Amino acid sequence: MSTPAEYYRSLPPVSKVYGVACLMTTAAYYLQLYNPWNIALDYGLVFKRLQIWRLFTNFFFLGPFSFPFAIRLIMIARYGVSLERGPFDKRTADYVWMFVFGALSLLVIALVPFFRSPFLGVSLVFMIIYIWSREFPNARINIYGLVSLKGFYLPWAMLVLDLIFGNPIMPDIIGMLAGHLYYFLTVLHPLAGGKYIFKTPFFIYKLVAYWGEGAQMNSPVQSDPSAGIAFRGRSHRLGGNTQTRSTSTESNASSTQHPQNHQSNNNSTVFRGRSYRLNG
Repeated sequence: MSTPAEYYRSLPPVSKVYGVACLMTTAAYYLQLYNPWNIALDYGLVFKRLQIWRLFTNFFFLGPFSFPFAIRLIMIARYGVSLERGPFDKRTADYVWMFVFGALSLLVIALVPFFRSPFLGVSLVFMIIYIWSREFPNARINIYGLVSLKGFYLPWAMLVLDLIFGNPIMPDIIGMLAGHLYYFLTVLHPLAGGKYIFKTPFFIYKLVAYWGEGAQMNSPVQSDPSAGIAFRGRSHRLGGNTQTRSTSTESNASSTQHPQNHQSNNNSTVFRGRSYRLNG
């Protein structure tokens, strides 16, 4: 894009809204407009004083302006946008439902004292990275221009980098847990022959349509054919090819043994109506 304004307008809606919300939250903190602990997740204050906003606001704080904050914001701009333009293209409601499910999963995981964290925004970003790595496992990526690897290993590489830089890794781990849970329910389980029951609620379609994005068809995540999906081969071997081969073999054999019958049946099917009209 030639200008930042054109780049901003070209961004898909969900990733743009979330990225801008995270940027504005950190900018307001930099200007000392609020105390970050007033928006942090604290279940004691949520249940005792009914400070419900903490269940939402904690997802928009990625930390103060710093190098890790810039990396998280770039992850949203690159991998979140790639998901929204790729597997979730024309499925904005399903992409919103992915965010909602991820947030709910993280809130449930944060109930465990070992996984408790006051801010879950980094975990939500890591969930996006994990889902992207499963949707584009063969994509080639460069990390800081030094290491080249496949997209499948991106979450683990970022986890190692956070460990080296001294950043907390627990938010990364619970983000990967939420991402794997979503990917299992929407992709791996249906591909393995299970019933797809993880449907986007109707009110999310209504909400997306209200904001002018249209109501998209509710379907499992469709991956980029050029990138491939990990474990796709295993799921498609469950008897489908054998049945197809046997059916095609029987049809070929029957056509070889009775070529005249096939020809006569085709002729009668195609010309029967007209021949009777002519003779009649």
